[in-house]
Amino acid sequence: MVTGVNGQLGHDVVLKLKEMNIGVVAPRRDEFDLTNREQVQRYIIEEKPDVIIHCAAYTAVDKAEDESDLCYSINVEGTRAVAEAAREIDAKVVYVSTDYVFDGLGLEPHSEEKEPNPVNYYGYTKEQGEKIVKAELDNYFIVRTSWVYGKNGNNFVKTMLKLAETRSEISVVSDQIGSPTYSKDLAEFIINLVKTNQYGIYHGVNEGYCSWYEFAKAIFEKAGIEIKINPITTEEYPTKAKRPLNSRLLKDNTDKTGIKRLPHWEDAISRFIEEL
Repeated sequence: MVTGVNGQLGHDVVLKLKEMNIGVVAPRRDEFDLTNREQVQRYIIEEKPDVIIHCAAYTAVDKAEDESDLCYSINVEGTRAVAEAAREIDAKVVYVSTDYVFDGLGLEPHSEEKEPNPVNYYGYTKEQGEKIVKAELDNYFIVRTSWVYGKNGNNFVKTMLKLAETRSEISVVSDQIGSPTYSKDLAEFIINLVKTNQYGIYHGVNEGYCSWYEFAKAIFEKAGIEIKINPITTEEYPTKAKRPLNSRLLKDNTDKTGIKRLPHWEDAISRFIEEL
């Protein structure tokens, strides 16, 4: 069972499972509303999936600062409802989390075991979700990812390409560092992980690191678009929610499990632009 099928990752996970001839149920939002505990639990207990890949989440980072109740209801209470039902039917759970559980201090990549310390409300709710999954379940995978983009949904890549239609110059933040992650690659990683039964916390991101500025440059290069890009600091681009500057993630647990790492982010963006 895959939640959040209308999102970038959920969409690609379902496509990949179908491609592999693995039976999959993907509830629509109206039949699986994460703010409705009874409905969520009834659906899971009736369907009895072996595995629940929980991609659905409230992800509007800036809006979450104002819509904190809704964000908490979906990311925390919704995850609790999923985890409790999963425990009842003994299903494995994949909980998709985020680099935003970390404070982003320093320059070192964050390990899977590092203590989270979120700096915005969205990150806080995702950390609470992680805690619930750990407390309720033995058979879980927590997969933290970052800077996700895919064909089905809005993302940084599509925003950049859209801006280029009407502008000859844009400014992009250059002091936040992380790994842009293609939802197609992440979907494959998650499915490979589920097959292992090596439960625990994993960092599922494309290889290599860059800033948003460097990512934007690569997007326009691959798309063959000429546009002037100005690097700016986070301070020069204030947002409602604070963003971590360092979103580098270590992948030690992936290596220990013997799963193939995701391809390099530059390779991924080339494939995505081609697909678009």
